Amino acid sequence: MTSTVRPAQATGAVKRPGRWLALSVLVLAVLLVAVDATVLGLATPYISEDLNPTGTQLLWIGDVYSFVIAGLLVSMGSLGDRIGRKRILLGGATAFGALSVLNAYATTPELMILARALLGVAGATLMPATLALIRNIFHDPRERSLAVGIWGATASAGTAVGPIVGGFLLEHFWWGSVFLINLPVMAVLVLVGIRTLPESRNPNPGPWDLSSVLLSLVGMIALVYAVKEAATHGLTRTTLGTGLLGAAALYGFVHRQLTMPVPLLDMRLFRRRGFSGAVLADLLTVLGMSGLVFFLSQYLQLVQGRRPFEAGLAELPAAVGAVTAGLVAGQAARRFSVRAVVSGGLAAVGVALAALTTLGESTGYPALGAALLVVGVGAGFSFTVTADVILSSVPRDQAGAASAVSETAYELGAALGIALLGSIVTGVYRGFTGPSGTPAGAHESLGAAVQAAAHLSPSRAEALLGAARESFVHGLHLASGAGAAVLLTASAAAWFLLKDQRLEGAG
Repeated sequence: MTSTVRPAQATGAVKRPGRWLALSVLVLAVLLVAVDATVLGLATPYISEDLNPTGTQLLWIGDVYSFVIAGLLVSMGSLGDRIGRKRILLGGATAFGALSVLNAYATTPELMILARALLGVAGATLMPATLALIRNIFHDPRERSLAVGIWGATASAGTAVGPIVGGFLLEHFWWGSVFLINLPVMAVLVLVGIRTLPESRNPNPGPWDLSSVLLSLVGMIALVYAVKEAATHGLTRTTLGTGLLGAAALYGFVHRQLTMPVPLLDMRLFRRRGFSGAVLADLLTVLGMSGLVFFLSQYLQLVQGRRPFEAGLAELPAAVGAVTAGLVAGQAARRFSVRAVVSGGLAAVGVALAALTTLGESTGYPALGAALLVVGVGAGFSFTVTADVILSSVPRDQAGAASAVSETAYELGAALGIALLGSIVTGVYRGFTGPSGTPAGAHESLGAAVQAAAHLSPSRAEALLGAARESFVHGLHLASGAGAAVLLTASAAAWFLLKDQRLEGAG
């Protein structure tokens, strides 16, 4: 039986005046989050040199933002449904800007980790609210598909703008400046959003259950932390205990949602095969890609010796591909099928990641650029269509919670990807054999090895950097291969789970 989601309104639904101007404000919020996520990778070598974090601290700096965001997205999406999505979006954007300043002026690894965690709290308010408002502003299915495509394309554009602007700033200012670029974007978002965004909320929201919030937060953070520690240090008693705590908390969260009259998250949404398939596809896709993305900037700068601005430009094809694909994804899914576009896009990403297992220290840019372009096109098709499927599967008054599920899958995939694939790179890297007198700290990260080499004689420095770079690239090969396997698995799962799924307005 074909699964076709129909709009609550008739085909000739009223089109809200000023909806496209309102969309421009929403995509600014997306840009804010996307730029923040991408500039961190470029700034990592400078943060390593200045704050001197351990390898584990460096991973925490990279993934604690995603941990916290994953733990709070459902709660914040539900809170927006209750108190108003416009209110939570503008409040979250203001906090995001203020906390960006704290990130910029962090003076220790511990303070940097705390600042990233707090930024995750603010970030958790932004993404669900933007998608939920799109669901409530655009009633026409085809217009909403285009709006979702623009939303996704802006996120992809942020991945291009972030490295390029960040690279320019890193060449002229200190690393903290890459976080301060959030401030003007936040200011425009708040000032224009106050005048253009409509308020929307669930008319019968029920209470915001604090116990559910705590169960969700504890469950997500504990479970992802356990996976990260197991991947890095093996399965210890502490890791196992933390994992069991997380699983128990998430079980309690699900049980509580099923028994509450008005839950934070309606678990019955997952009975819909299209909804569940889209969420799973997002989770596996980001898991397979994120570990690679986190280390790619280090490869471009510390292995191939590119300057930050040049490294940012080198990553541009992925964003160009994603923007282009995102804008036409809805039309393609209606012409062919949802599962063909999503599954095909994921397969393309998997093949491109497999090609990256051939990277070497002297690999020419055309091969790398082509692979990144394919990654961007495949991801743009998949993410845009799955977001549309998820939004179309629920009534408008539940749009915040449903959007939060989508974003939770994304952020959880990012956290797990950095934890698992990042731990592969780090674990392989630490095994390199350097020349006699190599400082122990050089084994913590490639950035630490570059810093240590500056204090050695030329011959020993060359030997150290050669061994460290070779080991890092080998770890990158293994992570790319693992990512390719995950993406091809996601492609196969999407083909079966999204069978007969159609977008609204499909002929």
